[in-house]
Amino acid sequence: MPFLRATGGRTAPALLAVLLCSLAATARASELFVSNEVDDTVTVLNGETYKIIATIPTDQRPRGIFATPDHKYVLVCDGDSSNIDVIDTKTMKVVRKIDTGPDPETLAMSPSGDKVYVSNENNALVTIINFATGKWITQIPVGIEPEGLGVSRRGHTVVVVSETTSMAHFIDTKTWKVVANILVDTRPRIAQFTRDYRELWVSSEVGGTVSVINPATHQIVHIINFHIPGIDKEYIGPVGVRFTPDDRTAFVALGRANRVAVVDRKTYKVEKYILVGQRPWQIAFSPHHKRLFVVNGLTNDVTIIDVASLQAVKSVPVGRLPWGIAVIP
Repeated sequence: MPFLRATGGRTAPALLAVLLCSLAATARASELFVSNEVDDTVTVLNGETYKIIATIPTDQRPRGIFATPDHKYVLVCDGDSSNIDVIDTKTMKVVRKIDTGPDPETLAMSPSGDKVYVSNENNALVTIINFATGKWITQIPVGIEPEGLGVSRRGHTVVVVSETTSMAHFIDTKTWKVVANILVDTRPRIAQFTRDYRELWVSSEVGGTVSVINPATHQIVHIINFHIPGIDKEYIGPVGVRFTPDDRTAFVALGRANRVAVVDRKTYKVEKYILVGQRPWQIAFSPHHKRLFVVNGLTNDVTIIDVASLQAVKSVPVGRLPWGIAVIP
């Protein structure tokens, strides 16, 4: 390697050190993309300093947000504009818009990134879209007010929960047919597969529980309840759910209880409640899974939890009524 030879008094190790420092200076930290429902923006935070590095204008009422598998784009549902804004993660600009049909609430993607799944809240539909072309593949009728979407490991199954019908609907992606409807507690919000895909956890905001479903049998195997001293049960509203890489621990955002529950995945017992901002909604891990980011809708901020110590270490401001979060490594 000619550039490592001694040149102008510099030794090869010295030149290598200069090169590595230069590369480090140009490397980008991870980034957090937070959708702000009232401001019609996405706030981008540096994943190390947590400083705001961009505020990206969107269409009206951005809510569900998702990063493509290749991390080149972040997609955000604009509920009142009936489309998806596609944000280029390098330029931090909206580069295209995808028609979704009325009132898109949340979205997910196939593991290959070729299809986008959108829950249309007002129309009781799930819209399937070709990401490359933006054309609709099909629409699937489901329960009333569909919201959270979960996708199985190989993409053979998509699950959507319907708030008013209080059901989890299992959709076969080969036939685009609903193959199972599972009654859960009141106002389900999120459908999240465990990392080993042996369980599906469905959070019910008004019911105040999480239903654990066996995806193979479509049976509920356990219901998790939450009890916080001094907090009325009506304020305990489970929403966002995430699992540690080893699947041993689940984190559940509890809405108006202003807490995140730490749950043992094997015993289903709550080990701790972590105080965060007001109305924690969606949650996401840092790329190294050492931090958990909690979006607080009523305090307009994101709380950072240290996963090892299970402590909230700081909160950082974003826009008004933040709703969802996507993390780019």
